[in-house]
Amino acid sequence: MEEIVLTYSLDTIDDAVQQFWSAAAGIRLIAFSGDMGAGKTTFIHKLCDHLGVDDAVSSPTFALVNEYHFTGNDGNDNIIYHCDWYRLGGADEAINAGMEDCMLQAKSGGAWCFIEWPEKATALLEKPYLWASIETISITERKMTLQIINRQA
Repeated sequence: MEEIVLTYSLDTIDDAVQQFWSAAAGIRLIAFSGDMGAGKTTFIHKLCDHLGVDDAVSSPTFALVNEYHFTGNDGNDNIIYHCDWYRLGGADEAINAGMEDCMLQAKSGGAWCFIEWPEKATALLEKPYLWASIETISITERKMTLQIINRQA
């Protein structure tokens, strides 16, 4: 298991996003873990900005899934499913809410799936995936630990 640690603030988040995206190369299922207020949605918003998403990026806490689009380097439309599992009671509720469909699209290469609060249904995460754990260091600083779980050669 590889591990990368990024430390950033709002002033340096764009650099952290670039490093993150380089580390995530080829991984389409990304789990964002961290306490309430750690900055999961903020980081995902900046990541979407980096990718050129024009859609409004916001927390999908009540909708459970937001869908965003961006144009890739090849000129094709790309999809990001931004999921929030905070309100889910476990894997069964995640399946009933259609979360497996989002992850299957990511696994097939047809989309990316960014999941906040993956702890609610960790058993659903199919390898390989990137686990991004965000820790609050201070009011302005965050530490993100990236673990690539079972990257396939």
